[in-house]
Amino acid sequence: MEKTIRTLIVDDHGLMRQGMISMLASEPAIEIVGTLESGESAVNFANDKAPDLILMDIVMKGMTGIEATRWIKEQNPKIKIILVSGEVTKDFITAGIKSGIDGYLPKDSDKETLLQAIQTVMKGERHFSPEITALVFEDFYLKEKDGTGLPTRKTTELTKREEEVLVLIADGKTLKEAADILFISVKTVETHKMHIQDKLGLTNTAQLVKYAIEHDLISVNRKK
Repeated sequence: MEKTIRTLIVDDHGLMRQGMISMLASEPAIEIVGTLESGESAVNFANDKAPDLILMDIVMKGMTGIEATRWIKEQNPKIKIILVSGEVTKDFITAGIKSGIDGYLPKDSDKETLLQAIQTVMKGERHFSPEITALVFEDFYLKEKDGTGLPTRKTTELTKREEEVLVLIADGKTLKEAADILFISVKTVETHKMHIQDKLGLTNTAQLVKYAIEHDLISVNRKK
């Protein structure tokens, strides 16, 4: 790596931020230009400072890393973004790819793997860990084998909990209010919301509301 790579670290866990700083601090080609703990702050930072690379968590308070990636890529597609997540699921991978990520790594990746991923994406290529590549290939294989593509998205694909979250969000509840009603954490609600949007092929809350109304999950005339 010849030029200095101006790198932003975004994770709502301080220990993870410190861990990545420790991994990269001794690398002369990498300059840590900031550490943040939310997707919203990452979007603002990217607009103001335009780092070369962002190492981004997925599930954070407020805006997720995937939503933040979508915003950042729309404004500045040259910024490289690697998702670094504790969860490796098809839903996250699919949503991440749709948002424009350049790479995806599990949080337990070692320094050598992280540096390899950075080198790869900075050359304009994509980097996915073997676990993630296997999941992506599995979907591709099933699509080619069956000749039917991925299953059609429909409400019945949602779990009972996901449908509960969908109804609450579509009914105007905030993530905090939904979490209190369901006795779960805000982070869990955000994860469910992300899964719902991916399963139904939706990208924002307005589309969730429209979908819920069209499928009689809520009524525009219901009394609150």
